[in-house]
Amino acid sequence: MIARSVDEYIAAAPLPAQRLMKRMRNIIRDVAPEAVEGISYRMPMYKHHGMLVGFAAFERHVGFYAISTGITKYAAELAPYKTGKGSVQFPLGSKLPVQLIRAIVQDRVAENEAKRAKKLAAKG
Repeated sequence: MIARSVDEYIAAAPLPAQRLMKRMRNIIRDVAPEAVEGISYRMPMYKHHGMLVGFAAFERHVGFYAISTGITKYAAELAPYKTGKGSVQFPLGSKLPVQLIRAIVQDRVAENEAKRAKKLAAKG
């Protein structure tokens, strides 16, 4: 099944992943209330003046996708987790680092807004 909404995506995931994703969704909505929620690349993604962040359920973890800038800035704080160029894996059953996710989303919002402002300024 391909989810057509974030609600469908979360409901189709195993319960441990659902808990993490619901918490992550609430954090994103709280930090970026103007972000548009949808499904992109077959997973929940949030857009605010471009791609912001996303998440996805896997067998043993929930992936959090914050583009490479959202991950590299917090490399030290993310050291306990498996990371990739623009992603981090939170193991199922673990406690989410709420303040860290909040900070990453805030930085991504600021980054996208700065890029938009720069484009608008260039247009004159």
